[in-house]
Amino acid sequence: MTDSGITNLEKKDPFADLGDEQEETTQKEDIHIRIQQRNGRKSLTTIQGISQNYDLKRIIKVVKKEFHCNGTVVEHAEYGEVLQLQGDQRKKMKTFLTQIGLASSDQIKVHGF
Repeated sequence: MTDSGITNLEKKDPFADLGDEQEETTQKEDIHIRIQQRNGRKSLTTIQGISQNYDLKRIIKVVKKEFHCNGTVVEHAEYGEVLQLQGDQRKKMKTFLTQIGLASSDQIKVHGF
């Protein structure tokens, strides 16, 4: 009986219904990556325009570990929820977003000096 139980568990695909969700969560708007100068050599990188279908807190958690920097999700009056990272992370963030499939490189606009 345990053999048949194992095969039934193996046949059940926990990600089978994700195909439908991925169509709904595709990024339709452009993502804007900007840099803000603080004081001296210090700067902030802000990422705006990520769809609300994605969990921004989980994204920032992964990005913080990947880039070895601090970051947070900030509520902006005009842009809504914005990711904010310490340092100049524009290039890294663009490659990260394209690698995980969140947006294509055409949809990502990098601003700054």
